[in-house]
Amino acid sequence: MKKWIIPVVIIAAIVIIGFFWAMGIKNGALGKSQAVGSAWGNVETAYQRRNDLIGNLVETVKGAANFEKSTLVEVIEARSKATSVQVNAADATPEQLEAFSKAQANLMGSVNKLIGNVTVEKYPELKANQNFLKLQDELASTENTIQTVRTRYNESVQDYNNYVLRFPNSMFLGEYKEKPYFKSVEGADKPVEVKF
Repeated sequence: MKKWIIPVVIIAAIVIIGFFWAMGIKNGALGKSQAVGSAWGNVETAYQRRNDLIGNLVETVKGAANFEKSTLVEVIEARSKATSVQVNAADATPEQLEAFSKAQANLMGSVNKLIGNVTVEKYPELKANQNFLKLQDELASTENTIQTVRTRYNESVQDYNNYVLRFPNSMFLGEYKEKPYFKSVEGADKPVEVKF
């Protein structure tokens, strides 16, 4: 056997092993990126459910009571703004997530005002309306779902960022950028003020 074959075989083996190792890193990043996209899809689905429920809630209030028109208009406009803010998980920026969060927070502020007015003011017909009560319960349940999917999204982002930014993976994954976390809107740490 010729002596030059052994180093060539060793070098070829190292190149092949290195190729499969780098391919594993790339495929791992792709899988984690897809998991972040899927988690963001779940966030959007939960928010869409809430927007659908709010539309039904507004229609129920309109039909059941001669309600303060400005409150209903405010909810409808906030819902429209909340559905117009779109975020793509693949290239999301912290600014986009902040705009999304603010639009959703404005929507919930309007809905809370609507529900608060129903509770505080004298609308016995509406408060006794089973559709309204069911929608309120579903809205509360959806808020819990939103909290859960946001948490899972952030867990997916953390897993992805840890994988992409870790050395030596970062040497092979230059096209995979750090993804932003979903953060609460400014002032969310303060308790909601309820006035009667």
